Parts: sequence; C-alpha cells; structure tokens
Amino acid sequence: MPEPGRGLRHVEHAMGTVFSFDIRDPATPAITEALHGAVAWLHQVDAVFSPYRPDSAVSRLDRGETTVGECDPLVAEVLTLCERAERTTNGCFSTRAGGRLDPSGLVKGWAVERAAHLLYAAGARNTCVNGGGDLQLTGEASPGVPWRVGIADPLRPGRLLTVVTGRDLAVATSGTAERGLHVHDPRTGAPARHLLSATVIGPSLTWADTYATAALVMGPAAEAWIGSVPGYELAALTPAPPPTR
Repeated sequence: MPEPGRGLRHVEHAMGTVFSFDIRDPATPAITEALHGAVAWLHQVDAVFSPYRPDSAVSRLDRGETTVGECDPLVAEVLTLCERAERTTNGCFSTRAGGRLDPSGLVKGWAVERAAHLLYAAGARNTCVNGGGDLQLTGEASPGVPWRVGIADPLRPGRLLTVVTGRDLAVATSGTAERGLHVHDPRTGAPARHLLSATVIGPSLTWADTYATAALVMGPAAEAWIGSVPGYELAALTPAPPPTR
C-alpha cells in the first residue's frame, strides 16, 4: 500500500505498449481505487478494440460477424469520433488506412484521456498518464512548477528535439523513429514519408493523438492545418533534403 501523504506511481503493460501513471497528489483511498479502475479500463479497451485479438469486437466487426449495434457501446462512441476525425482532417485520418478496421490511431489517446479523467474525478489534480509516449497531464508537477516533457529527436538517439512545458495539456507524437514507416496515407495507400515526426500539443489527448497521425500524412501542409485548429500546436521534423551535386 502507498504511504499516507505520498503520491502514486504505477506501470502497466496493455494494448501492446507500456502505460505509466504518475500521481503527485497524496494517495487517498479514493485515488488508489481510481488508479485500479484506470488500469482495468485500459485492459477493457484492449479487449474491445485490439485489431490483433481475433475475439475483440473490432476484429469481429471487421470480419462481418457482428454489427456496431451488437457491440459494446464504446465501439459506437469511438467510431463516431473516428468519423469526425476523418472529416476534420480531410481524409488524412482513417480507420481503414491499412485495409482493415483499425481505430488504434484514436483509441490510445482516447483511452489515456479517459483514464486521466477517472483519476481527476477521484481527487487527483496533478497527474501524468503516459501511454507509449503520448501524455495527458493535469495540474502541475509540483506546486508552482509546470510539467516538462522532452520530445525525442528521431535523428539523434538519446537527444531531445525540444521540451514542452505547461499545465493541463496533452502531448502526442507520431513518427518513424521506433516503428519505421508505419502510418499510411488513406488516400493513396502509400507510406507517409514527408515528416520524420509530428508532435501535437493541446488540451485533449484524444485529438492530439489523432492530429499527430494525420500530420504525418499531411506532411509539410500539416503546420498550416494545425495552426487553424484552436488550442493545438505542432512541432514537426522534416527529412533532410538530399545533397546537391
């Protein structure tokens, strides 16, 4: 059990990645219970939405074995958000970019944001929930001190591209450093190769994560597009131009 008056930290493997919880508030019974609930929530999301689990609702829906109406109500909620994302990004985000139903580009950020809300409702006002490098931050790191998030430089392992500081914000990064050309342009089917990384900062991780994926597809046009979305900012890295001869 946590010591009275101390915060809480927890690491959980789910959804094919690592999630971490860093709660800076005193570990009350309500907050401790909410942390357990947040962990259970992540595994629930994995069971419903994983495209790699043949028994998940998303996999069964993709094979035509069920309907949205027969699935967990969370499926309809997420697919509605995905439809909104596709419209908002002019088709640069899609649940079928890889040829099968896969809402993962939105689900992880949505799940992390919901987990952070569970903690907040229990009284945790200063938290960092990290899902595979995408973060939902509430409050402060310590009284009067904002959170600081280092963004890795994909061209220089171990070095930082930039540092984001702030309170009550979300930070999401999509890029090629760890997974290669894993994002495809839904409009062409080709790998998105115009940006090495795209980091989106804003209030909601659901949308920051979605916009970061779309930004990789948009390429250089992403900067102007994100600039038109109130409350969100983009930090992107483009490939170096080929040497001239």
